[in-house]
Amino acid sequence: MSAARVPLRVEPLSREAFVPFGEVIEAGTTADQFAINGGTSQRFHDLATLEPGTEGRLIVSIFRAQPRALPFPVRMLERHPKASQAFMPLSGRPFLVVVAPAGALDPGAIRAFLAQGTQGVNFAPGTWHHPLLALESVSDFLVIDRDRPEENCDEQVLPQEFSLALEPAC
Repeated sequence: MSAARVPLRVEPLSREAFVPFGEVIEAGTTADQFAINGGTSQRFHDLATLEPGTEGRLIVSIFRAQPRALPFPVRMLERHPKASQAFMPLSGRPFLVVVAPAGALDPGAIRAFLAQGTQGVNFAPGTWHHPLLALESVSDFLVIDRDRPEENCDEQVLPQEFSLALEPAC
């Protein structure tokens, strides 16, 4: 691995920018929404297409992520080729999402997004991504992904290290 770190620019997470990697999950104005429960609740409907893959089943878990200190070295990515994987923050804190398109891993196509505490992501099957990158403090995430029957995780070490940092606000 090269000793020089390549800086990775962090973008705000948006539905449009994240399309090549999956879906943004959020109760936004573009979501199909309607009142339910006698008008006491608002339903934001069908926010992500969850894919269990052939013979898979979807499970719901909670992941508790330790905060990462910035700048953070990105040295590897993983993917789940058989099914989607969705993360929704429960702690209301922002987190970082590092991704690359499905297929052969292209380090030049790696992108980083800053997700707000009200935004989740659903990685499309095969999308390369870094494991959870919580910021600030320990954070819980609701995770919907595939349970076995067979393994569904590939990891790849990157040929060069990327440096992940947030630019100071002006």
